Formats: sequence, C-alpha cells, structure tokens
Amino acid sequence: MKSYLLGVWNVIDPIYYSLTRLRYVPDNDKRNTLFRVRLTRYKGSRVILKDGTVINKNDLLIKIHLHNVRMLTDLNNITSEVKRAVYVYHMIKRSLPRLANYVQIHYRNKEIKAIIGITTLYRGADRLGFEITSINNPYYSILKKGSFLPINFLANTSCRNSPVYLFMSKEQLLTLYNI
Repeated sequence: MKSYLLGVWNVIDPIYYSLTRLRYVPDNDKRNTLFRVRLTRYKGSRVILKDGTVINKNDLLIKIHLHNVRMLTDLNNITSEVKRAVYVYHMIKRSLPRLANYVQIHYRNKEIKAIIGITTLYRGADRLGFEITSINNPYYSILKKGSFLPINFLANTSCRNSPVYLFMSKEQLLTLYNI
C-alpha cells in the first residue's frame, strides 16, 4: 500500500513542483540535491540567533524544503529507524555545501538573512548548524503538523513532536559549508 502511495506521489510531485516557486539546488554533477528552495518573507515573531543575527517580520529568507518523495524512495529499503535517521542526516549534510553556494551566488544575496525550514524531525539538526525555535502560533503549528502526517505515515515514522523552525544565518551557512 505504501509503495503504491509513493508511486502516486511520484506522479503528483512534478505537478506540485511546477505550481510552486520552489527551485532545485543543483549538485556539482548537475544532479539535484535533496533541497528545494524559495525566497520567502518571514512572518513569525522576532528571533535572535546565537551569532547575533536578528530575524524580524518581513526579512528575506531562503526557505528549504526537503524533496520528500526522493528521500522516501531512497529510504524505502532501510528498515532500521537508527539507520534511516543517520542516512537522512548525511543526505542533508552532503547537500548543505551546495545550498551555501546557491545562497552565495544568488542575485539577492545581500538581502538574504538566513535559511529557514519547518520540521518535526529535528534531532541532530543542531549538529548541522541549525538553531531550533518553536512555532509560537498554535494554529500554524497544528496546520504544519497535519501536513506532515502523510510524510510520517509513508516514512514509517511515529513522530509526535510539534513542528519547529530550523534557522541558520547566512553567515553561519557560508562559514560552515562554503566549499
């Protein structure tokens, strides 16, 4: 059943991608990384990151989305929760230098303050350089948690975590991952 749903998602995903402002972050060999990104204006409450970067409402950020259908396809044959978590961690770690390059050469580089993601699976994100911040708006948090249910079902993950923001300042990204 899950493989059938994954197949349907594989068909629907290109349509979804074409209707959004998401863009792939290409790898060195012109394959796409795990990240799909878009520019966004931050709408949450003020956040001060550890490096002193202040993110205010309407600041320009790069919003990162994991290419979930690709990730789930790659994880399909891995049954151990621990091995799956380690695999995803390393997939993301391998993609971050390409994201740093993408941000560095972006035509609006000077305006971009940080990258942002929203997830319920954030264990280990701090080791990658992300800062975890709770979502203060309870309605938005419930909406995001509901949107993650299909992904968690297909990933065989029983995640009960509330969604959080993952932030990384542009300077931190470029310092850690600029190749």
